[in-house]
Order: sequence, then C-alpha cells, then structure tokens
Amino acid sequence: MSRRKQRSRTSHRRGFRWRRWLLVLFLLGFLGTVLPVLLLRFVDPPTTAFMLARQWEARSAGDADFRLAQRWQPLTHISPQLGLAVVASEDQKFPQHHGFDVDAIEDAIETRKDGGRLRGASTLTQQLAKNLFLWSGRSLVRKGMEAWFTLLIEATWPKQRILEVYLNVVEFGDGVYGAEAAAQRFFGKPASELTAAESALLAATLPNPRGYHADKPGPYLRERQAWILRQMRQLGGPGYLGD
Repeated sequence: MSRRKQRSRTSHRRGFRWRRWLLVLFLLGFLGTVLPVLLLRFVDPPTTAFMLARQWEARSAGDADFRLAQRWQPLTHISPQLGLAVVASEDQKFPQHHGFDVDAIEDAIETRKDGGRLRGASTLTQQLAKNLFLWSGRSLVRKGMEAWFTLLIEATWPKQRILEVYLNVVEFGDGVYGAEAAAQRFFGKPASELTAAESALLAATLPNPRGYHADKPGPYLRERQAWILRQMRQLGGPGYLGD
C-alpha cells in the first residue's frame, strides 16, 4: 500500500472519530437539557441556579446569618391576583406568545438605536429559564442557552405550569423566593390571601428585589404599584390568564 493511501486512510479514520465524538457530545448536551425540563414539568424544583448562587454569595461573604426563605405552593394556593400582577408588570402577552415577545424585543432595539437606555424585553418564560438553569450576565453563550431552555419549556409545559413554577421561584426580596415566603415575610399572611394591591406591590419589586422592599415602599414603588394596578384592570382581571 502506498504512503499516500495510508495517509488518506489515517485522515479518514481521524475525521470519523471527531465526527463521532461531536455527535456524542451533541446527544449528551441535548439529553442533559431536555430531560431536566421534562422532569420539572411534573416535579417541583427543590432549588434553582439563582438560589444556589445566592447561597454561595452569602457564604463567600462570610454571612453566617443568611437564610434563604422559600415554601412551595401549588398555583391553586396562590392568589390569582399575584399571577395577574406579575403578568401585568413583566409580560402582558404571556398567554399568547410562545416564549418570546418579538414586539418588545424590536421596541427595545429601536430605543437603543435612538440613544435610549437598553431595557430588558424578557418574557416570564425567559426569566424562568434563567432562574432555573443559568447564571446572571449578558454573554452571548448565556443568552443562547436561555433561548434554548425557553423553547424547551414552552414546547413541553402548559402556561399554567410555567406561571406556577415562576411564582414559586422568583425573588421578591433578598433571599425571599416565591409567593408564599414573600406573602408571609412582607404581609404576614398566606399567598392565597394576597389582595390586588399587595400583589401589585410585590410585582413592583421584581426589577430589583434586593433594592426595593414591599413592606417599606417608597414613592417610586408606590407609583409603580399604581401603574400595575391600572394594567391589571385593563387586562380584565385574573380571567385574563385563563383557568
């Protein structure tokens, strides 16, 4: 056999091995993302990436007194006013879109082009994907993974499940995660008894839950609460979210 043929066969074998390993890595990555999403469709998540990061942050800072507060409640045990308030505040097209609000993204891009401040256009599903599986930041890798998990969640979970998990894991205050922990901490009552005004106040803290305090609202938080309440009325009440 000539040396040229030997080199050709060796190169072919190497190329085949690389393609095989790339396929294996692709399948592992695919299964490693799809399976957790499918599992959490039926199993309540015991924690999230963001909760773990906050605990690590406190430990690294030597904050031995830090305690994370969260208590899971099914959607039927959470006031429908809170779901509506969060949607009115963060993602008014939640019942209609499939994970991404294209109009909001285009508006944000145009605002940036016109010299305005870059603002977020993340849907509840995008926020949930980031909270459950990812980390803070604005890198292209993280945004790409966020988009992938968003597509998986929207493809496999009903809207009511997305809202249920979101309301149980979103941060409403420093170390205070989920509707039940927030309702007990800030209003001394279960999440099922939250009023429209209390729900709007909690939703108003979402852009900066460590900076705003629902139990000590300042003028800005009150102003945002009033805006959310108006949006809730315009959306038609809790019936907007369906059964």
